[in-house]
Amino acid sequence: MAANRARQKVWLGLAFVFWGASAAVLAAQETGQDAPIPASAPLSAIDWLSETVKPAPQLLSPNASSPTTTPPLGEAPVTGGVAAPQAITTTVLGGPSVDSVGLLPSAKTGYPAALWGRATAGEVSAAIAGLQTEGIPALHDLAVTVLLAEADAPAMQNPAQRGAVLLARADKLLSIGALDQAYALIEAAGPATNADLFRRAFDVSLLMGQEDRACREMRATRGLNIAPQTRVFCAARAGDWAGAKLTLSTETALGGIPAVEAELLERFLDPEAFADPTLPTPPKPITPLIWRIYDALGETLPTGTLPIAFAHAELSPRAGWKAQAEAAERLARAGVLSPNQLLGIFTSQKPSASGGVWDRIAAFQDFDAAITAGDAVAVAATLPAAYGAMKAAELEVAFAALYGEALASLNLQSQAGDLAYEVGLLSPAYERLAGDPAAGSPRGYLAGLARGDLTGQTATGDLGRAVAAGFAAPALPDDLAQLARSGNVGMGILTAISRIQTGVFGEDRAVTEGLALLRALGLESAARRTALELMILERRG
Repeated sequence: MAANRARQKVWLGLAFVFWGASAAVLAAQETGQDAPIPASAPLSAIDWLSETVKPAPQLLSPNASSPTTTPPLGEAPVTGGVAAPQAITTTVLGGPSVDSVGLLPSAKTGYPAALWGRATAGEVSAAIAGLQTEGIPALHDLAVTVLLAEADAPAMQNPAQRGAVLLARADKLLSIGALDQAYALIEAAGPATNADLFRRAFDVSLLMGQEDRACREMRATRGLNIAPQTRVFCAARAGDWAGAKLTLSTETALGGIPAVEAELLERFLDPEAFADPTLPTPPKPITPLIWRIYDALGETLPTGTLPIAFAHAELSPRAGWKAQAEAAERLARAGVLSPNQLLGIFTSQKPSASGGVWDRIAAFQDFDAAITAGDAVAVAATLPAAYGAMKAAELEVAFAALYGEALASLNLQSQAGDLAYEVGLLSPAYERLAGDPAAGSPRGYLAGLARGDLTGQTATGDLGRAVAAGFAAPALPDDLAQLARSGNVGMGILTAISRIQTGVFGEDRAVTEGLALLRALGLESAARRTALELMILERRG
C-alpha cells in the first residue's frame, strides 16, 4: 500500500529536495543581462541558531596594531600569527565560486547559467532575504527552485561578499522550514570549515533528530572554535561523561557558559544530582541545542510557537502522534512536507479523541478509505467533510496532489463533482483535468486560466479581473519590461513573486504585473498555477 510505504519513509532525504522544487521546474529561458533592480529589503539573520561556534581568536601580526579579519566564506582561515595585507585578495580566474553551488542544474530548471544577470551579490542577497513565500504554493515552489538553482555567482562589489548569496539562500530555506534542502545545499558547498556553514549544518542535524551525525561532523571539522556547550553535549552523546563533566565544570568556572545553559547541561549529565526536578525557564531565543537538551531531560518544549524549522523535530517517532500530526500540518501548509509524508502520518493510527486535528484526521481517513476502495458513492459522501477539513487547515494543494486525478476518474456529480473539479485544478494535472467547459459557464473562467487562454470568458470580482488582465499581455512598467527584455530571470522571478504577494493584500494591479512578468519570462506554468490558486484558495490578506 502507498500509505504503508509513505509511513516507512517519513524522512525522504535528498530525494525530498526535488519534490518541492519539481512543480516549479519550467521551460528554458533566454539568457541575457541588464542593470539590476535596486533591492530595498534589509538583510536578516536567523536569530535562533545555536551558539555552536565561538568567534575565532583575533590574531595580531608582530608589528600590527589591528587584528586580522575572519575570511570570507570559502576562503581558508588564517592559522598563523602574521596578518595578510587587507587590501589584497586572490581568487582563481574563471574558477568555481561557492555562491554558484546549487542542487538543480540548468537542464533541470531551464534557467540560464547567468541567472542573476548583472545584479551584484549584495542586491541578490537582499532580494532573497526579503522574499515572502507564504500562502500561494505555486509561488513557494518557484522560490525554492530559484534558491536551489545552480547558476553563475553574481558579481562581488568587495571580497567580503564572497559566500553572501549562498548564506542568504540557506537562511531563506531555513526560515521557511526547508531543512532537507538547506542541509543538502550546505553539503554541496563542500566541507563545512566555515563557521557560518557549520552552525547551520549542526542545527539542521539537531532538528532532524540526527544528533550523532552533528557531533561526528563537529569532531571531523578542523579550524573552528567550537563553543563549550557544544563540546559538552557531543562528549556526552559519545559516552565520554568524564570529559563532558570536566569541560562543563571548567567552562562554568571561567564564565564560558551562561548560567541557565550550565544548569541544563549539569542536569543532562547527572539528572539524579538534583533534588528538585523542576527545570529552569528556557532562555530566549530557544535554539535547537537548547530544545534537544530539554527533550533529552523529558520536558519537550512545544514547537507550535517556535520558528517553523522546529516543527521537524516533532516528526520523530519519539513524539506523540498528535504532535506529529500538528507538525505535519504546519510543514505541509508551508510546502516543505511532501503530500505522501502527510498521508503517512495522517493514516498511521486511528484518532482516539475528537476536536481540532483529530476531526481533520477522521474526515481524511474516511475519505481515503472510500477512494482507495474506488467506491464512488462513499467518495461523494465523504469528500465534502474531508476537503472542508483540508481547507480549514490550508492544505488544499497537498490534498489535490494526492487525490486530484483519482477524483476526476470517478465522474462525480452535483456538489461532489464541483469539489472534485476544484481539487483537480489544484493538482499537478490541472491543465488536462480542466477539460473544455462552455464559455461563460461557472467552470469556464477557471478552465481558461488552466489553459492560459481566457478568450470568451468573463472575469468577476476585483481579483478575478486583475488575474485576467495578467493574461491579456498588458504593458509592463519600465522596470519590469527591462527585466523581461534582458532575460534577467533570477531577479525577474523574485520581483514577480514580490508583486503578487503584495497583490494578495489588496493591490490588484500588483497581481496583474506579477503574473504578466512571469509570462513574459516564459514561466507559463507558474503563472497558470498561481492564477488558479489565487482564485480558488481565497488567500486574500
